[in-house]
Amino acid sequence: MLNPEQIFHETGALQKGHFLLTSGLHSDTYLQCALVLQYPHLAQKLAEAMAQQLAGQKIDVVVGPAMGGVTWAYQLGLTLGCRAIFTERSEDVMTLRRGFSIAHGERVLVAEDVSTTGGSAQEVVRLMEGNGGQVAGVALIVDRTAGALNFGVPYYSLYQLNPQTWTRGNCPLCQMNQPFDRPGSRKK
Repeated sequence: MLNPEQIFHETGALQKGHFLLTSGLHSDTYLQCALVLQYPHLAQKLAEAMAQQLAGQKIDVVVGPAMGGVTWAYQLGLTLGCRAIFTERSEDVMTLRRGFSIAHGERVLVAEDVSTTGGSAQEVVRLMEGNGGQVAGVALIVDRTAGALNFGVPYYSLYQLNPQTWTRGNCPLCQMNQPFDRPGSRKK
């Protein structure tokens, strides 16, 4: 049986310290999914576990936001036997580039590695719906809210936890002048 928490520990992906998250929040816990996804055999195990949660759903294309969702979307597309593409920010707006497109009525699965506020995945959901896609759901490796996200569509996760987060003004680590790391792909 797959144990995502064990995989995160063994690969060093579950990190402790002081982190500025992509969402702009601060936390003492960070999950660097890239340290897991660098191992194709582990990415495949995670994708197979997600495919089990999605059993019976028709998916035409998996879409992941760059950067964190790119590898995850590809692995899910391979496992589900469908296309896999990604979105990128252009002037701070999530867009389809590189000739990628969604056909009207295509069943879309949004793939994101880690979600704290759901912001990036929600942007992709809106983009896909705006392009005529029918969003079947959001597939997360890690849900940092332990089930409290709302994308307006079903979502699935392999690992849930609820680490402490703070705004910069309320961060006790900042108040102790502890320097932070900014490991996410988007700089705030």
